[in-house]
Amino acid sequence: MPMAVFAQILSFIALLAELFIPIVQEMLVDYVIFDDVAKTDGVFSFMLNGRYGDIHTFRLFISLSVLFIILLSVRIVFVYVRNVINQRLGLRLETDLRMATFDKLMELDSSSISDINTGELLTTINSDTIMYKELFSRIISNCIDSIFVIILSSVILASINIYLLLVPVCIMPFFIVSLMRFKRLAMTNYQAIRDNNSTMNLTVQENIEAVRLVRSFTNERLEKDKFDTANTKLKDSYIGQIKLSAKFEVIFSSIRQFAYIGSIAVSAVLVMKGYMQVGFLVAATSYVLKIMNFITLINNCIFQMQQQLVSGKKMMEFMNLESKIKDGDIVADDTKKVDIKIENASMVIDGKQVLKNINLDIPYGKKVGIIGGTGSGKSVLLESFVRIHDMTSGRITLNGIDIRDYTIESLREQYSYVFQDVFLFSNTIDSNIAYSEPHAAKEQIIKAAKHAQAHSFIEELQDGYETIVGERGLGISGGQKQRVSIARALLKDAPVLIMDDSTSALDINTEKKLLNMIKEKYPKKTILISAHRISSVVNCDEIIYLQDGEIVERGTFDELMKINGHFAAVYNIQEAQKAKAINYDKVKSVEV
Repeated sequence: MPMAVFAQILSFIALLAELFIPIVQEMLVDYVIFDDVAKTDGVFSFMLNGRYGDIHTFRLFISLSVLFIILLSVRIVFVYVRNVINQRLGLRLETDLRMATFDKLMELDSSSISDINTGELLTTINSDTIMYKELFSRIISNCIDSIFVIILSSVILASINIYLLLVPVCIMPFFIVSLMRFKRLAMTNYQAIRDNNSTMNLTVQENIEAVRLVRSFTNERLEKDKFDTANTKLKDSYIGQIKLSAKFEVIFSSIRQFAYIGSIAVSAVLVMKGYMQVGFLVAATSYVLKIMNFITLINNCIFQMQQQLVSGKKMMEFMNLESKIKDGDIVADDTKKVDIKIENASMVIDGKQVLKNINLDIPYGKKVGIIGGTGSGKSVLLESFVRIHDMTSGRITLNGIDIRDYTIESLREQYSYVFQDVFLFSNTIDSNIAYSEPHAAKEQIIKAAKHAQAHSFIEELQDGYETIVGERGLGISGGQKQRVSIARALLKDAPVLIMDDSTSALDINTEKKLLNMIKEKYPKKTILISAHRISSVVNCDEIIYLQDGEIVERGTFDELMKINGHFAAVYNIQEAQKAKAINYDKVKSVEV
């Protein structure tokens, strides 16, 4: 704030120097070219006392020229310093706004973020922050400067002759009416530009993520047509704004030229009538033009401001979003031993019941398997432990305390989570594994990779652990990505390990080795595993079978097989499919 005030003071000094220049020009005309009688009430009347040269002499011309250069230099230097300060402040503001919007993104829950498309988010965090920065670092400053110049120029004109204000006063209503009309149209145009820009961002982002899907369906032409449509709409919205700006410029330039001609006419009449000297005609036209130019600058600023107000409105709407997951006050105790209990918990999302009357007791060290068909609620149940979703009734407790009472950060520190949808950052493999512990020793990273059955394939890569994977893990297979993500979770070494169908891309043998290694190396850790493949959960202490969000069967593997219900039916089907695949392989080998 102090630097912004300092920059504005510099701007006022520069503008004051600029406003003094026409007075020097008037003196050059009246007292160097002509030999009028010197006036003693002017700002620079001290230049006419003979000390700097007599009237109508070359010495006075030199003195006034030096004064002119000094004023011009002051203006140039102070404007330069002001611009540097304003740009620095603007960049700092832009950085702070971008950080604030990104922090808000990190703060919002998944449900709130999913309500906003990715293109809109990218536009808000990137483009809108730049636009809003321009409002404070340039537009408002220009408006203050313009008001300052208009007021001082009007005072100077009135001091020369009150009739010189006739032209600006008469033209002012035309400016205001035109401005109001164009402002409304500009707001509509900028809204269209922003919406089309968001759509363009979304189209590009989706095609980057879905490039393999597009190619597999040979749908490049369809996606090109979609992009062309979005691109054309964006172009048309910008062309509409250019046309509006052109009309705006024609009308206001015409008004400005009329003001210039009118001021010359009024000044000429006043000179001919003897109400003022010839030099004041030059000064008066300069001040009238300055008034018109700075009124036009205000109009341009208000015109451009519509774009920044649209961006500011969108950004404020985003910043005012409330997370549906409220933070608690209690910091979870870092004891590395947690007991979890779910009591009569149900969840409704968008009017649909996804979990119903869930009761589950998970003392520290227990291994729980979760089986069920697609859409049965397995992932939602696991996500509720880390409050990606909150139960709408009942509760989940951690060491006897409702998890909603804990701070979200300390609660999530208790879990190492391997999501169903694996995400790897565009970075080296070792940095992906060490995501939770960026300064972890190489030995720790290798140890976690070995436990996740990832070390062998990583070593075979050209750059080993220094291999850079592409965005979202492109460049390595699905099974390899899953093993890297499991290694990442193991390195975190939280009390509870959650694996949400995270071995689905592994073959049976690799999965068996991985699960046995986890059981052997982390025997005391609580493990929650959801899977479609029953081989993933056979060794769990308790297995629950979910159907339509409700636990319909529970027990150990042997107990569930004795029940001969849903679980046993799925197991038998999978075993039959496995036997069929083995027989098929045997037949193939015999044929070969």
